[in-house]
Amino acid sequence: MTPRVVDTNVLVVANGGHERASEECQLACVEALLAAREGPVLIDSRGLILQEYGKKVAYYRPPRVGNEFYRWLLDHQGQDVCWQVDITPEGESFAEFPDDPDLARFDPSDRKFVAVARASGVGPPILNAVDTDWWNHQKALERNGVRIEFLCPQDMGSRSASARIRQ
Repeated sequence: MTPRVVDTNVLVVANGGHERASEECQLACVEALLAAREGPVLIDSRGLILQEYGKKVAYYRPPRVGNEFYRWLLDHQGQDVCWQVDITPEGESFAEFPDDPDLARFDPSDRKFVAVARASGVGPPILNAVDTDWWNHQKALERNGVRIEFLCPQDMGSRSASARIRQ
């Protein structure tokens, strides 16, 4: 079993909800979410990751892999396949987020994923589909012990960090 942290954009792309993600990228996200269900998936014990997922995917919508993954996490949190990790909020960030000037502009909404990965003590990769903030901060994150698994590197080159996400 390989521990993983999953960024929200992976669920959205798996659902077909990102206008700039290629079909190849969508398939990679579907496969990654199905594999992640073997566990463990790491989330925070405060429910912040699940709250964010719930804003972008839904529990009661047509069966799509991102929605089903969210529902699966809700049903399995605290079990062997879904670990809850304690993180400590500090303003718009977390105590577990690296104090590195090269990460000062890293998206505050993504810091919880980094905090969970670092606080877990198991060094899990963070799965990312098309969020360019991860791509742009990759070296600084890796320097601070954070591994990122880019599921769609072919879609990163021309992507805007502000690419719209369809709901």
